[in-house]
Amino acid sequence: MTEVSSPVKVALVTGSSRGLGKAMALRLAQDGYAVAIHYGRNQAEAEKVAAEVQAAGGRAEVFGADLTVTANAGTLVDDVIKAMGRLDVLVNNAGITRDTLAIRMKDEDWDAVLQTNLSSAFTASRAAIKHMMRARSGRIINIASVVGLMGNPGQANYVASKAGLIGLTKALAKEYGGRGITVNAVAPGFIQSDMTAELNEDTRTAYLAGIPLARFGQPEDVAALVAFLASESAGYITGQTIGVDGGLYPH
Repeated sequence: MTEVSSPVKVALVTGSSRGLGKAMALRLAQDGYAVAIHYGRNQAEAEKVAAEVQAAGGRAEVFGADLTVTANAGTLVDDVIKAMGRLDVLVNNAGITRDTLAIRMKDEDWDAVLQTNLSSAFTASRAAIKHMMRARSGRIINIASVVGLMGNPGQANYVASKAGLIGLTKALAKEYGGRGITVNAVAPGFIQSDMTAELNEDTRTAYLAGIPLARFGQPEDVAALVAFLASESAGYITGQTIGVDGGLYPH
């Protein structure tokens, strides 16, 4: 495939066919980015997100890749650059859960979560950095989690993957800041989703009791921070982990 050129900045959001990723992709498109919509399994939902961007006058293209195979993340980045001409913003958002207590956790459940949530983010970042170094500019934003800071029972694999993302953020920020590349992490707390909507009233009340703002966040709350970190206004912010958690875990 011949690489095309594009005067418009391009953002890739992994796992952007629904939920947080969808909200981030739509917000970046609203801010003028051409967006690469990535899906792992649900192409139809990814196409709907792209159609929403296009209906608003923006540019969006859809890319499929199974990120449980970590090498695919690098190929995904290369495919986006070939198709869209450049890559200015990489948002490592794709993630899975395989929750159970550590003593019951199977090796394959540990491996799948670490491969998808952490190793694929590293592989995608490595591929993106090669391109961004030539441009001497770029933004990498890793979507971690508040549990990567505070821990959570029954999620040893997920917590380890998100804590690893925070460490990866700090290392890459120091390695590539001199090349004009910023690397930051966003740590969402309890965000309104299909999962939180299914919680019974007692569980919702217990969770909300620990949140000073006394409400769950919205995907758009996270997307707004991602859009800021992607912008020129955030050019002197790197190596940071910023919570979007209503005060659940003050830094």
